[in-house]
Amino acid sequence: MSKRVGLIIVFGLLFLAVSAQETWNYVEVDKKSYELYQQKNWAEIIKYSKEARNHGIDFFYLQARTGIAYYNLKLYRKSTKWFLKAYENDQSFDWLQEYLYYSLVFGGRTAEALKYAKDFTPALQQKINYAPAKISRIAFEGGYSFNPDFDKIREVSYQEQLIADDDYGEAYFLENYHFESFDLSHQLAPGVSLSHNFTYLGMNKEEQVYWGAKNEFPIKVNQFQYFINPLFVLGNKWYVSPSASIVWGNSELILGNYDPNTFYLYNLKYSDFIFSTSTWSHFGNFSPGAEINLANISDVSFTQMSAWITYYPFSKPNFYITPRVYFRNDKAESLGYNTFEISGGVQLGPVHLSGKYLNGDMRNFVESAGYVVSNFPGSSDQKIMGSLYFPVGKKYQLVFRYINQNIKENYQVYTSGVKSNSLEYNYVKHTLTAGISWNF
Repeated sequence: MSKRVGLIIVFGLLFLAVSAQETWNYVEVDKKSYELYQQKNWAEIIKYSKEARNHGIDFFYLQARTGIAYYNLKLYRKSTKWFLKAYENDQSFDWLQEYLYYSLVFGGRTAEALKYAKDFTPALQQKINYAPAKISRIAFEGGYSFNPDFDKIREVSYQEQLIADDDYGEAYFLENYHFESFDLSHQLAPGVSLSHNFTYLGMNKEEQVYWGAKNEFPIKVNQFQYFINPLFVLGNKWYVSPSASIVWGNSELILGNYDPNTFYLYNLKYSDFIFSTSTWSHFGNFSPGAEINLANISDVSFTQMSAWITYYPFSKPNFYITPRVYFRNDKAESLGYNTFEISGGVQLGPVHLSGKYLNGDMRNFVESAGYVVSNFPGSSDQKIMGSLYFPVGKKYQLVFRYINQNIKENYQVYTSGVKSNSLEYNYVKHTLTAGISWNF
């Protein structure tokens, strides 16, 4: 009797094993996943396809259905992974090409999407308005920056605090400035684009000179910047983006002559340059990157490096956060930690909000691939920026920004032409900007 029971148990286990094996085969998985697809049960497709792969079963339609499930749940960056797997197996389907294209675009990877689009069918290329080379964006932006503490700091008797007496003291107090900026971006070839920017900045300062007595002179600074930035998509998802930025300007300065209370006009011309190269890639909901800057700003040559990682917790660009760390070295200091940055953004309907906070030693500092350059006298250790974007019609977008940055500068005292003393003063610079872009 015991033998019979043992045989029944053995055959029962074999039957269950065979039944389980028969359940997890290509035909059953294809049938079940298709039923779930027809039912639009996206969450169950994702769960079922994962179980099937754990049993060693994977094929074109299962990959495509997994991608469609993630796509319909608006988890675009996760959907891209499965569309790419399916696309590697078969590139002939219009519907798969379209899903792949929009998953990349909605996942914040438009440059890759355009690179794949060169191999799409003519009908789909026409549908998505594809062109191998075209102007992609034109933008104008202007801003006004002011120092609300201007009257306060200019009234301080620095020469008395430093007991300048017969020495020579000077300082340059920022009052305000305005800037106008023009951007042009165009696609040169699939996976290759080029961006240009030209900016003019008109700055008003007060030059204060103590030379026998306290003297005040209004001065104006004219500054220009040209920025060029190509972008290359190498392979499937490796981005490389070098850039060059040239900053030049001029200012009329009033300097003390040999005798106290006598002055002469000096025309100052200056130029700075920044060369940058950044690279990044995409891995699911993470996008790590790194950058190196070689710069000469205010006659100081230095190297600056940074690394960051962008995290998309909801698998799409409607919410992201990016911590970034900067390192720097120059002739005076070896390579070391310099500044910490945290930035992020959120999409609320048609409105996009982004923000950035920096904390560290921002003296002759470079951010945003060499596009934003801190080449003002003195230094800063904190910067806060908020931006608001919203569309106007189908192709236009408005942007408004507010920037708050603290500045530290020095009143300098010279004895016999040699710097002998100084006194630090602080203020907060407020900047308001507005702009419009036309996206083609």
